[in-house]
Parts: sequence; structure tokens; C-alpha cells
Amino acid sequence: MTDTVDTTSLEAEVARLREELAATTLLARRAADRGEVENLMGRYMFLHNAFQDERIIPLWVKEGTPGIRAQYTNAGVYTTWESVTRYHRGRPSPVGKLILHTTTTPVIEVAGDGETARGVWLMAGTESGLTDPKVAEEFPDMYSPKEVLGKKVWAHWVWCKYAIDFLKQDGEWRIWRFRCYELARAPFEENWVSFGEKNQGAFDLDLMYFGDDGKPVFMPPADEPVRDTNHPYSPATVQQLQPVPPEPYATITDIDE
Repeated sequence: MTDTVDTTSLEAEVARLREELAATTLLARRAADRGEVENLMGRYMFLHNAFQDERIIPLWVKEGTPGIRAQYTNAGVYTTWESVTRYHRGRPSPVGKLILHTTTTPVIEVAGDGETARGVWLMAGTESGLTDPKVAEEFPDMYSPKEVLGKKVWAHWVWCKYAIDFLKQDGEWRIWRFRCYELARAPFEENWVSFGEKNQGAFDLDLMYFGDDGKPVFMPPADEPVRDTNHPYSPATVQQLQPVPPEPYATITDIDE
């Protein structure tokens, strides 16, 4: 009788330990997944700040992956691997140009099935460069009053938000769906309130970057119109919770559009 009781107790204890081990292993895997996703986003930003965008392309999901998309402005959405990665191809590294985008305040949720993850970030940064005075005549509001090395100077504060979905492929996390919400920007000499009042239309343009000699380079035509528009800061509007931080979820099919 005693042996039976001891055996039963031992079996129950082994079962409990197995459950505890499984739960601990799952928790460790999800914590590791979250760290890998955060590292992936950080790596993206370091490469982008150094004008190494060609090296960002392998951070995206593989060519042919269904559901890939990217939206940077209100001008449209890119929905093919080729059009999404075109954003990172051929970007120049002009002399005197500086980009320093720093991301913070991540909210990252890994799906219960471990196949996808969702994250949001805030970004505060600076952007600056030199432009040929002739080119600068087309965008007078964005430049500083003085010239440097015979060029017009644009030096901006910029604030954005990111909402990104990630997909695990071949055991590695990759960027799957990317959304940038530019919130506000302002030249160094001007505050973001007055600049935001006159700059609302710029958020609907498809400007990609300022390239060699400060010339604007525009995005190629988008594949689809936007599903919803970004609402940047304006002194005449109320701020919205956009994007909404992700909540815990079991699988992407539970929450996908």
C-alpha cells in the first residue's frame, strides 16, 4: 500500500515538473523571440542611418511571401516584394547628409503560435543635408537662412511612429509588413507648431529622400491606394492613438484584416 502511494505521488510530481518545464521552455522561447524581433528593428535602423539600405533587403521576408506590404506616406501601399524592396535600392550617401533616427518605447507581442509578431515604436531623430541653391528655390520653407560651403542647409527635427509585423521564416524573424506614421517635423530654426500648420500637404506626397546635391527623389507609383491615411500633427486637430499598440494574440488569423 505504501509503495502504491509513493509511486502515485512520484508520478504526479513528475507530471507537474513536466508541465512546469514545458511552460518555462515556452516562456523562454517567447522572450528570446521578442529579443530577436527588437534586435531586428534595431539592426534596420542602424543600417538605414548609415545609408546601407541594400543590406536591409535580406531583413525582409523572402520573395514570393504572401501578404508583404509597406506604407511610408499617404501616397499608396506597396504590396509586392519587388516594389517593397525598391525603397532600399540605389539610395545614395550624399556628402554632408546626416540621418539619425532613434527608436524607443517598443511594445512587442509574439503570437501564441510563435509564427508571427507585432510591434510598435516611437522614433525621434534628426535629418540634414546640403542642397544646391538652385534646387532649394523649389522648397524655400525647409531651409536654414545661412549657407554652408556654398550650399543651402536643411536641418530638421523629425518624429515618427512605426507599426511592423514580423514573420518567422526558416527559424529567423523577418520584416513582413511595415507602416511608418510621420508625426511631425520642423526645421532647426522653426517650431513644429507653425511648421505643422503649413506643411500638412507634404504628408500626402511620395517623397522618398533627398539625394545627390539635395535633389528630391520620389517614390515609384504605389501598387494600391492606402486603406487609411496618416494624420500628422496639426495645431488644429486632436491627437489620435495611431497605431494602436498590439495586444496578446494566439495567431495572426485571429486579428488580421
